[in-house]
Amino acid sequence: MKTLYKGNPKRMLTFLFASIIIYSCNNSQTSTTDSSSDSTMSTSSKTDTGHSILKPLGTPPTWAPDMTGPMQVVIEKLISYGDPAIVSLSAPDARKQHSPADAVKDVMKEHNIPMPDFKSDTTGKDISVKGGSIHLRIYTPKTGNGPFPIILYIHGGGWVIADLDTYDASVRGLCDGTGAVIVSVAYRQAPEFKFPTAHNDCFAAYEWLLQNAATIKGDPKKVAIAGESAGGNLALTVSMRARDKKIMIPSHQLLVYPIAGYDFTTESYQKSDSFKPLNKGLMQWFFQKYLNNSSEGKNPMIDLVNANLKGLPPTTIIGAEIDPLMSEGKLLSDKLNAAGVKTDYKLYNGVTHEFFGMAAVIPEAKDAQTFASDQLKNSLK
Repeated sequence: MKTLYKGNPKRMLTFLFASIIIYSCNNSQTSTTDSSSDSTMSTSSKTDTGHSILKPLGTPPTWAPDMTGPMQVVIEKLISYGDPAIVSLSAPDARKQHSPADAVKDVMKEHNIPMPDFKSDTTGKDISVKGGSIHLRIYTPKTGNGPFPIILYIHGGGWVIADLDTYDASVRGLCDGTGAVIVSVAYRQAPEFKFPTAHNDCFAAYEWLLQNAATIKGDPKKVAIAGESAGGNLALTVSMRARDKKIMIPSHQLLVYPIAGYDFTTESYQKSDSFKPLNKGLMQWFFQKYLNNSSEGKNPMIDLVNANLKGLPPTTIIGAEIDPLMSEGKLLSDKLNAAGVKTDYKLYNGVTHEFFGMAAVIPEAKDAQTFASDQLKNSLK
């Protein structure tokens, strides 16, 4: 280049400027959006958007050739623990295994990625429910005096594994993004507590929240609900029961890759045998642990895609491409829209189930949390 443009600095600057533009265009994130008349939106995000520090050790797995680099780093770390397959374990032993959240924390340590500076404080509260008690973790913004909007958040884990700590990053991200008080529910889990115990516990937490909003600096007139995976299932059924009991329904429901059906023949289930961290076999294990019998799989609180969805609050559904629940999440969106419920659906390609709480290392998770927070804020105004 020095020889070609010697004595002609103007032409050299022009060439460099054009090269920068071409390079930027070729390396920008690819995103396609399809907005249909029923307010359903599908978005694809396949390329790394800034976490170039995270480089996978190997090639993408054969079961997910389009997996993003940062997502692959997390999955490689999860596999490196060498934990036995959860389906081979009892529920108590399964709860002791490494989680995707553990993998994220270790990836951050190994790559010197600092923990996010979350802007919320937490307190705990035990409440009485039928047959016992459950614990609530209350996240309150550090700034402002309230009353704040309130979000009831319900964690995932197939009604069997995981806990409040596993999903702490998701909740803190939503708390910072919305400026709301978030109440996270430690519902009782299976197989010690079978269906519909978790569903009943979460509805009891919602009723407590409505009655005690002022004690947690919350506004009882501005209440939304959110949940991931099994928590997404539980969140929607809270709205259904509030509707049926004719009490205040949430102003919005955020469902992140929710369990929405009992059909193992969907397109995404059929592709998922080797998926990690969630696949068809593990989902069947969860159902076996939670349900009293297989016929309960058709109960409206489990089989959401065939339930009465009329009269429910505006809904946001977030899906992941590498997830056995992808098909039923999209079908749920379609069914909600058909029932007259305004529903926005956003699919993130190249990422797996559980990606939502990984904003510190997964660009798609950061985008998803921002999108979800904006949706919730708009409904809580």
